[in-house]
Amino acid sequence: MDTNALLVLSAYSAAIFAASLLGGKLAALGTMTHTRTQIVMSLVAGFILGVAMFHLLPHSLERISGTGIVEKAVGWMVLGMVLMIFLLRIFHFHQHDFSSEASDLYDDDDHDHGHSVVHSRSLFGVAIGLGVHTVTEGIALGTIMQVGPSHEDGVALAGLGVFLAILLHKPLDAYSIIGMMKSAGHSQRARTWTNVGFAILCPVVAIASFGGVELLGLAGGATVGYVLAFAAGAFLCIALSDLLPEIHFHSHDRGKLIVSLLVGIGLAYALYYAESSAIHGHGMETHEGH
Repeated sequence: MDTNALLVLSAYSAAIFAASLLGGKLAALGTMTHTRTQIVMSLVAGFILGVAMFHLLPHSLERISGTGIVEKAVGWMVLGMVLMIFLLRIFHFHQHDFSSEASDLYDDDDHDHGHSVVHSRSLFGVAIGLGVHTVTEGIALGTIMQVGPSHEDGVALAGLGVFLAILLHKPLDAYSIIGMMKSAGHSQRARTWTNVGFAILCPVVAIASFGGVELLGLAGGATVGYVLAFAAGAFLCIALSDLLPEIHFHSHDRGKLIVSLLVGIGLAYALYYAESSAIHGHGMETHEGH
């Protein structure tokens, strides 16, 4: 097992745990304003979209072998999207905005969103949906860290984009479930335990996935590529589920939201560029040394 990669993954996991706890704490303190929430969501969604396309998909193509590499990767990517769409349809778990402005906007258009959502949805269903979503993120992070050892100096950069996507998005998820529990009248004790349990889920799955890939001898095979392509589809669906429902309702903030989206995508590409430069630069140095 690559000790360096494991240490980096452990640091990533600790940061994700802390960020998720913080998101749950913010929900206990109160809701953010509608505009700020949407700007943050657009930025994070753009970053996640970029990570799916610039990080996860290219790494999956590198690992899948044989004929029809692109077709295989796209097939697994579509499977990830379909699973996440299925979860969103069944469990309706991806609601982040609980501000009064959001409630007014949605109620005016007779959409089943806003504060009414908190009381009508099953918290159990929300927990299941967010749990599976979190497990997918953990598997993606643990698996992509297995890409690092073949690039040596690129080990930390290999999972950096995925880590940051989870780090930025996890507080929104924690904010969502704890906010729903607060609105439904659950006790502070119940919300605290839920917050801790939710925060620790992704790190545990990430470390277990990293060790499992190594233990089963899958690190050098196509399985890693299939998992990364599947995760790319799931990440893409999550990003679009944050962006698409809001487009119709936010013409008044469209300039800010578009800029936030482009900044998020740009940051993801900048990380991709830095990772590629580090890996290719290292490869060139090694070649010149021989």
